[in-house]
Amino acid sequence: MRIITYNVNGIRAAMNKGLVDWLKAANPDVLCLQEIKATPDQVDVSQFEALGYNLYWYPAQKKGYSGVAIFSKQKPKHVEYGCGIEHYDFEGRIIRADYGDCSVLCAYHPSGSSGDDRQAFKMKWLADFQEYINNLKQTIPNLILVGDYNICHKPIDIHNPKSNANTSGFLPEEREWFEQFIQSGFTDSFRHFNTEPHQYTWWSYRAGSRGKNLGWRIDYNLVANHLQKHLTRAVILPDAMHSDHCPVLLEVDFK
Repeated sequence: MRIITYNVNGIRAAMNKGLVDWLKAANPDVLCLQEIKATPDQVDVSQFEALGYNLYWYPAQKKGYSGVAIFSKQKPKHVEYGCGIEHYDFEGRIIRADYGDCSVLCAYHPSGSSGDDRQAFKMKWLADFQEYINNLKQTIPNLILVGDYNICHKPIDIHNPKSNANTSGFLPEEREWFEQFIQSGFTDSFRHFNTEPHQYTWWSYRAGSRGKNLGWRIDYNLVANHLQKHLTRAVILPDAMHSDHCPVLLEVDFK
């Protein structure tokens, strides 16, 4: 199973930059999208269906904001929309597809960069997300949790950790949350294979950050620890240029 997570920062804008042609070449079995900023009726979905994908959308109630989707070659046995907490589901932040061997949960974690209110919302979300996953793994242990977490886990995951020490996305309390979440039973699949620095998934549009590779690694494919033996490959795909993020690929073999 080839799984790609990708914050497209507006699926319509990404399609205008060649997203469909890229998807045809990348050919994942499961594509998990965040920040789609659109409803299916606003998009030419036939372009994705022509590539063999079944499309599952969970847009935000607010137009042009947030939203997640899963495009899957195989029809899942079940798709779960949202997490059952109204103020999070209003923003379209979680969708889950259940397959025979595992469940893939796509999440768009809030950013706290716009101010204190949203940072408080983010911290509450993180606590609630932990509880939600703790409960979920009691019935669905084979979890793959992908998406934009809006947190750099360690100094290696951000281009300038010292100057960003008090910046949302790299705050001590956010990093502490991420560490304990990992310790609760998950593997950062990219770091399982790659311990090199300067590996990022998001770059600011300011000051030519992407060209200089002044980035942050905030997009992850986390897998339940007991699935480690099934991991075959995990890579960042920085050459895909449809967004301020780039895709992250995970390959899992359940044979």
